Amino acid sequence: MDSIRGLDATPDSIAVLERAARRRATPCGDGTMVWREWGDGVPVILFHGGTGSWLHWIRNISPLNAAGYRAVAPDLPGLGDSALPPPTDNLDDVSDIVCDGLMRVRAPDERFHLVGFSFGGQIAGRVATRLGRRLRSLTIVGTGGLGLPRGRMSNLRRVESNMNGPEIAALQRDNLGRFMVHDPAKIDDAAVWMQIRHVAVGRFKSVPFAPGDRLARALPHVMAPIGGIWGEFDITAYPYIDQRETLLRSIQTDAKFHVVAGVGHWVQYEGADEFNRVLLGWLARS
Repeated sequence: MDSIRGLDATPDSIAVLERAARRRATPCGDGTMVWREWGDGVPVILFHGGTGSWLHWIRNISPLNAAGYRAVAPDLPGLGDSALPPPTDNLDDVSDIVCDGLMRVRAPDERFHLVGFSFGGQIAGRVATRLGRRLRSLTIVGTGGLGLPRGRMSNLRRVESNMNGPEIAALQRDNLGRFMVHDPAKIDDAAVWMQIRHVAVGRFKSVPFAPGDRLARALPHVMAPIGGIWGEFDITAYPYIDQRETLLRSIQTDAKFHVVAGVGHWVQYEGADEFNRVLLGWLARS
Protein backbone atom coordinates (compact mmCIF):
# COMPACT_ATOMS: atom_id res chain seq x y z
CA MET A 1 0.00 0.00 0.00
CA ASP A 2 2.83 2.39 0.83
CA SER A 3 4.59 1.93 -2.52
CA ILE A 4 2.33 4.55 -4.10
CA ARG A 5 4.31 7.65 -5.00
CA GLY A 6 3.97 10.33 -2.34
CA LEU A 7 2.88 8.04 0.50
CA ASP A 8 4.72 7.65 3.78
CA ALA A 9 4.03 4.76 6.17
CA THR A 10 0.38 3.92 6.83
CA PRO A 11 -0.96 6.12 9.66
CA ASP A 12 -1.43 4.17 12.89
CA SER A 13 -5.16 4.92 13.05
CA ILE A 14 -5.63 3.29 9.65
CA ALA A 15 -3.26 0.38 10.23
CA VAL A 16 -5.01 -0.62 13.45
CA LEU A 17 -8.45 -0.75 11.82
CA GLU A 18 -7.09 -2.53 8.76
CA ARG A 19 -5.58 -5.29 10.90
CA ALA A 20 -8.83 -5.68 12.86
CA ALA A 21 -11.04 -6.02 9.78
CA ARG A 22 -12.59 -9.27 8.67
CA ARG A 23 -12.26 -9.32 4.88
CA ARG A 24 -14.61 -10.95 2.39
CA ALA A 25 -14.70 -10.91 -1.40
CA THR A 26 -17.59 -11.13 -3.88
CA PRO A 27 -17.59 -11.24 -7.69
CA CYS A 28 -16.89 -7.99 -9.56
CA GLY A 29 -15.96 -7.85 -13.23
CA ASP A 30 -12.85 -9.95 -13.80
CA GLY A 31 -11.97 -9.91 -10.10
CA THR A 32 -13.58 -9.28 -6.74
CA MET A 33 -15.25 -6.60 -4.69
CA VAL A 34 -13.61 -6.34 -1.25
CA TRP A 35 -15.71 -6.02 1.91
CA ARG A 36 -14.39 -5.28 5.40
CA GLU A 37 -16.35 -5.64 8.62
CA TRP A 38 -15.78 -4.98 12.29
CA GLY A 39 -17.73 -5.88 15.42
CA ASP A 40 -20.98 -7.75 15.91
CA GLY A 41 -24.66 -6.90 16.14
CA VAL A 42 -27.06 -5.31 13.65
CA PRO A 43 -25.10 -4.49 10.47
CA VAL A 44 -24.61 -0.92 9.30
CA ILE A 45 -23.48 -1.00 5.66
CA LEU A 46 -21.29 1.97 4.71
CA PHE A 47 -20.85 2.96 1.03
CA HIS A 48 -18.00 5.45 0.50
CA GLY A 49 -17.76 8.32 -1.97
CA GLY A 50 -16.28 8.58 -5.46
CA THR A 51 -12.50 8.31 -5.80
CA GLY A 52 -12.55 6.85 -2.30
CA SER A 53 -12.59 3.61 -0.33
CA TRP A 54 -13.71 2.25 3.04
CA LEU A 55 -11.30 4.79 4.53
CA HIS A 56 -13.93 7.51 4.11
CA TRP A 57 -15.50 5.97 7.27
CA ILE A 58 -12.31 5.79 9.34
CA ARG A 59 -13.76 7.99 12.15
CA ASN A 60 -17.14 6.25 12.23
CA ILE A 61 -16.39 2.53 12.43
CA SER A 62 -15.23 2.37 16.07
CA PRO A 63 -18.18 4.48 17.38
CA LEU A 64 -20.57 2.13 15.56
CA ASN A 65 -18.87 -0.88 17.16
CA ALA A 66 -18.96 0.78 20.59
CA ALA A 67 -22.73 1.25 20.20
CA GLY A 68 -23.19 -2.45 19.45
CA TYR A 69 -23.37 -2.38 15.65
CA ARG A 70 -21.42 -4.37 13.08
CA ALA A 71 -19.80 -1.94 10.64
CA VAL A 72 -19.51 -3.26 7.07
CA ALA A 73 -17.58 -1.09 4.61
CA PRO A 74 -16.86 -2.32 1.08
CA ASP A 75 -14.63 -0.78 -1.54
CA LEU A 76 -17.07 -0.01 -4.35
CA PRO A 77 -16.33 -1.42 -7.84
CA GLY A 78 -13.24 0.08 -9.45
CA LEU A 79 -12.23 1.90 -6.26
CA GLY A 80 -9.90 1.03 -3.39
CA ASP A 81 -9.00 -2.66 -3.52
CA SER A 82 -12.00 -3.71 -5.65
CA ALA A 83 -11.82 -4.70 -9.32
CA LEU A 84 -13.38 -2.63 -12.07
CA PRO A 85 -16.93 -3.48 -13.11
CA PRO A 86 -17.56 -4.34 -16.76
CA PRO A 87 -17.62 -1.16 -18.91
CA THR A 88 -20.95 0.64 -18.53
CA ASP A 89 -22.59 4.04 -18.56
CA ASN A 90 -25.53 2.74 -16.54
CA LEU A 91 -25.23 3.09 -12.78
CA ASP A 92 -27.72 0.25 -12.31
CA ASP A 93 -25.09 -2.16 -13.66
CA VAL A 94 -22.71 -1.12 -10.87
CA SER A 95 -25.51 -1.25 -8.31
CA ASP A 96 -26.33 -4.82 -9.40
CA ILE A 97 -22.78 -5.91 -8.53
CA VAL A 98 -22.95 -4.19 -5.15
CA CYS A 99 -26.41 -5.58 -4.34
CA ASP A 100 -25.35 -9.10 -5.30
CA GLY A 101 -22.27 -8.76 -3.08
CA LEU A 102 -24.33 -7.47 -0.19
CA MET A 103 -26.66 -10.46 -0.41
CA ARG A 104 -23.62 -12.75 -0.27
CA VAL A 105 -22.02 -11.17 2.80
CA ARG A 106 -25.16 -10.82 4.90
CA ALA A 107 -26.87 -13.67 6.72
CA PRO A 108 -30.21 -14.91 5.34
CA ASP A 109 -33.12 -12.80 6.61
CA GLU A 110 -30.71 -10.39 8.34
CA ARG A 111 -32.04 -6.83 8.44
CA PHE A 112 -29.63 -3.91 8.33
CA HIS A 113 -29.07 -0.17 7.96
CA LEU A 114 -27.56 1.39 4.83
CA VAL A 115 -25.52 4.63 4.79
CA GLY A 116 -24.13 6.13 1.59
CA PHE A 117 -21.74 9.05 1.26
CA SER A 118 -21.69 11.18 -1.92
CA PHE A 119 -21.45 8.76 -4.89
CA GLY A 120 -22.04 5.93 -2.42
CA GLY A 121 -25.41 7.49 -1.62
CA GLN A 122 -26.48 7.04 -5.23
CA ILE A 123 -25.49 3.38 -5.09
CA ALA A 124 -27.21 3.02 -1.71
CA GLY A 125 -30.44 4.50 -3.05
CA ARG A 126 -30.57 2.02 -5.90
CA VAL A 127 -29.70 -0.93 -3.69
CA ALA A 128 -32.31 0.17 -1.15
CA THR A 129 -35.12 -0.04 -3.71
CA ARG A 130 -34.44 -3.77 -4.07
CA LEU A 131 -34.33 -4.65 -0.38
CA GLY A 132 -37.92 -3.96 0.69
CA ARG A 133 -38.53 -4.67 4.39
CA ARG A 134 -35.06 -6.18 4.80
CA LEU A 135 -33.73 -2.62 5.08
CA ARG A 136 -34.07 -0.94 8.48
CA SER A 137 -33.12 2.56 7.32
CA LEU A 138 -31.36 4.49 4.54
CA THR A 139 -29.18 7.52 5.31
CA ILE A 140 -27.66 9.55 2.48
CA VAL A 141 -24.72 11.82 3.23
CA GLY A 142 -23.79 14.75 0.97
CA THR A 143 -25.21 12.90 -2.02
CA GLY A 144 -25.87 14.13 -5.56
CA GLY A 145 -28.33 12.80 -8.11
CA LEU A 146 -31.24 14.70 -6.57
CA GLY A 147 -31.98 16.97 -9.52
CA LEU A 148 -31.29 20.06 -7.42
CA PRO A 149 -28.97 23.06 -7.90
CA ARG A 150 -25.37 22.21 -7.12
CA GLY A 151 -22.68 24.36 -5.54
CA ARG A 152 -19.91 26.11 -7.42
CA MET A 153 -17.00 23.68 -7.30
CA SER A 154 -13.32 24.47 -7.87
CA ASN A 155 -11.24 22.46 -10.30
CA LEU A 156 -8.95 19.99 -8.59
CA ARG A 157 -5.24 20.03 -9.33
CA ARG A 158 -3.60 17.03 -11.01
CA VAL A 159 -0.44 15.25 -9.94
CA GLU A 160 2.36 15.81 -12.47
CA SER A 161 4.92 13.15 -13.34
CA ASN A 162 7.84 15.25 -12.09
CA MET A 163 6.40 15.86 -8.60
CA ASN A 164 8.13 14.45 -5.52
CA GLY A 165 6.46 13.14 -2.37
CA PRO A 166 6.18 16.44 -0.46
CA GLU A 167 4.86 18.20 -3.56
CA ILE A 168 2.20 15.54 -4.06
CA ALA A 169 1.20 15.78 -0.41
CA ALA A 170 0.91 19.58 -0.64
CA LEU A 171 -1.18 19.33 -3.81
CA GLN A 172 -3.58 16.80 -2.30
CA ARG A 173 -3.89 18.81 0.89
CA ASP A 174 -4.95 21.73 -1.29
CA ASN A 175 -7.43 19.52 -3.19
CA LEU A 176 -8.98 18.36 0.08
CA GLY A 177 -9.55 22.01 0.97
CA ARG A 178 -11.09 22.70 -2.43
CA PHE A 179 -13.62 19.86 -2.30
CA MET A 180 -13.79 17.74 0.85
CA VAL A 181 -12.98 19.73 4.01
CA HIS A 182 -14.14 23.25 4.84
CA ASP A 183 -11.69 24.14 7.62
CA PRO A 184 -8.04 23.81 6.47
CA ALA A 185 -6.95 23.25 10.08
CA LYS A 186 -8.89 19.96 10.06
CA ILE A 187 -6.97 18.52 7.11
CA ASP A 188 -4.60 16.28 9.03
CA ASP A 189 -1.81 14.07 7.70
CA ALA A 190 -4.06 10.99 7.74
CA ALA A 191 -6.58 12.73 5.45
CA VAL A 192 -3.77 13.68 3.05
CA TRP A 193 -2.49 10.08 3.10
CA MET A 194 -5.97 8.81 2.22
CA GLN A 195 -6.39 11.34 -0.58
CA ILE A 196 -3.08 10.38 -2.18
CA ARG A 197 -3.98 6.71 -2.10
CA HIS A 198 -7.54 7.20 -3.33
CA VAL A 199 -6.47 9.20 -6.36
CA ALA A 200 -3.66 6.74 -7.16
CA VAL A 201 -5.78 3.58 -7.11
CA GLY A 202 -9.23 4.88 -8.14
CA ARG A 203 -10.16 3.70 -11.63
CA PHE A 204 -13.94 4.06 -11.80
CA LYS A 205 -15.01 7.60 -12.72
CA SER A 206 -18.09 8.54 -10.69
CA VAL A 207 -18.23 12.27 -11.54
CA PRO A 208 -20.53 11.84 -14.60
CA PHE A 209 -23.22 10.35 -12.36
CA ALA A 210 -23.38 13.28 -9.89
CA PRO A 211 -25.75 15.56 -11.88
CA GLY A 212 -29.29 14.62 -12.81
CA ASP A 213 -32.06 13.16 -10.68
CA ARG A 214 -31.31 9.43 -10.66
CA LEU A 215 -31.39 9.21 -6.87
CA ALA A 216 -34.47 11.41 -6.57
CA ARG A 217 -36.35 9.01 -8.85
CA ALA A 218 -35.24 6.00 -6.80
CA LEU A 219 -36.04 7.27 -3.30
CA PRO A 220 -39.87 7.06 -3.54
CA HIS A 221 -39.46 3.29 -4.01
CA VAL A 222 -37.51 2.84 -0.75
CA MET A 223 -39.72 1.23 1.90
CA ALA A 224 -37.46 2.00 4.87
CA PRO A 225 -37.17 5.32 6.75
CA ILE A 226 -34.96 7.84 4.94
CA GLY A 227 -32.59 10.41 6.42
CA GLY A 228 -30.01 12.86 5.14
CA ILE A 229 -26.90 14.44 6.70
CA TRP A 230 -25.01 17.30 5.07
CA GLY A 231 -22.17 19.57 6.06
CA GLU A 232 -23.20 23.23 6.22
CA PHE A 233 -20.61 24.22 3.63
CA ASP A 234 -20.72 21.10 1.45
CA ILE A 235 -19.24 22.40 -1.80
CA THR A 236 -21.53 20.14 -3.85
CA ALA A 237 -24.69 21.68 -2.39
CA TYR A 238 -24.00 25.03 -0.68
CA PRO A 239 -25.99 27.34 -0.57
CA TYR A 240 -28.87 25.02 -1.49
CA ILE A 241 -28.77 22.63 1.48
CA ASP A 242 -32.36 23.44 2.48
CA GLN A 243 -33.60 22.18 -0.88
CA ARG A 244 -32.23 18.74 -0.01
CA GLU A 245 -34.30 18.71 3.17
CA THR A 246 -37.42 19.84 1.31
CA LEU A 247 -37.00 17.09 -1.29
CA LEU A 248 -36.52 14.30 1.24
CA ARG A 249 -39.60 15.43 3.19
CA SER A 250 -41.65 15.59 0.00
CA ILE A 251 -40.87 11.87 -0.39
CA GLN A 252 -41.34 10.93 3.29
CA THR A 253 -42.98 13.57 5.44
CA ASP A 254 -41.12 12.33 8.51
CA ALA A 255 -37.75 12.00 6.81
CA LYS A 256 -34.87 12.90 9.13
CA PHE A 257 -32.45 15.65 8.13
CA HIS A 258 -29.46 17.19 9.88
CA VAL A 259 -26.88 19.81 8.95
CA VAL A 260 -23.51 19.77 10.74
CA ALA A 261 -22.44 23.39 11.15
CA GLY A 262 -19.08 24.64 9.96
CA VAL A 263 -17.97 21.60 7.95
CA GLY A 264 -17.76 20.63 4.32
CA HIS A 265 -18.53 17.69 2.05
CA TRP A 266 -16.67 14.97 4.00
CA VAL A 267 -18.92 15.61 6.96
CA GLN A 268 -18.42 12.25 8.67
CA TYR A 269 -14.68 12.99 8.94
CA GLU A 270 -14.51 16.74 9.53
CA GLY A 271 -17.54 16.76 11.84
CA ALA A 272 -17.18 13.19 13.11
CA ASP A 273 -18.34 13.71 16.70
CA GLU A 274 -21.65 15.32 15.77
CA PHE A 275 -22.15 13.07 12.76
CA ASN A 276 -21.70 9.95 14.88
CA ARG A 277 -24.04 11.23 17.59
CA VAL A 278 -26.79 12.04 15.09
CA LEU A 279 -26.43 8.84 13.06
CA LEU A 280 -26.40 6.61 16.14
CA GLY A 281 -29.53 8.33 17.42
CA TRP A 282 -31.30 7.68 14.14
CA LEU A 283 -30.19 4.06 13.97
CA ALA A 284 -31.47 3.40 17.48
CA ARG A 285 -34.93 4.64 16.51
CA SER A 286 -35.19 2.75 13.20
